[in-house]
Amino acid sequence: MKSTNKTFRLVLRSILLAIIIVQAMVPWLGFIPLGFVSLTIIHITVIVAAVVLGPKDGMIIGLFWGLATIIRAFAMPTTPFDTLVFTNPIISVVPRVLVGLIAGYAFHIIYKKSHSITAGSVTAGILGSLTNTLLVLGFMGLFYTNATAGAYGVDSSLLFKTLFGVAVANGIPEAIGAAIITPLLASALFHATPLEPK
Repeated sequence: MKSTNKTFRLVLRSILLAIIIVQAMVPWLGFIPLGFVSLTIIHITVIVAAVVLGPKDGMIIGLFWGLATIIRAFAMPTTPFDTLVFTNPIISVVPRVLVGLIAGYAFHIIYKKSHSITAGSVTAGILGSLTNTLLVLGFMGLFYTNATAGAYGVDSSLLFKTLFGVAVANGIPEAIGAAIITPLLASALFHATPLEPK
């Protein structure tokens, strides 16, 4: 049984890594444009990995997302701003790794108390999503104040108010999306494999 679990973990880890790379490299697969906002969905893959496989694997999947972000910023930037900001690993890698860490531990803590995959997954989805949104925007404003203000077309004195508005406009729908999708995928994976929630 232990050997079967290891096999399923390895296979699932490989599948999630492949999904992350495709989502990060192929336009429109990692986010959904909805008029004036673009909702990121790539973080849900990291959160699901953290819930089903644990914080360590969540961090590994998050690391690959971050590295793919850097490669994309160098090789296929949408704007010069992307190359400037997202080649910095503090912005592109650190938040993504922390998504896996926080989502994994959030699930573990809530599941231990409630024995509910849904409650744990919803919490992991919300906290993991907000971790990505707040850290990426916060680091952008902190390390590249003038460039970020220019990209958003505002004075640097108004930057953090603007970033707060972006966090609300994008972050809340993304967190809601993660709270809905994560438990559906996590429950399906737990039922379809010998893996058990911890």
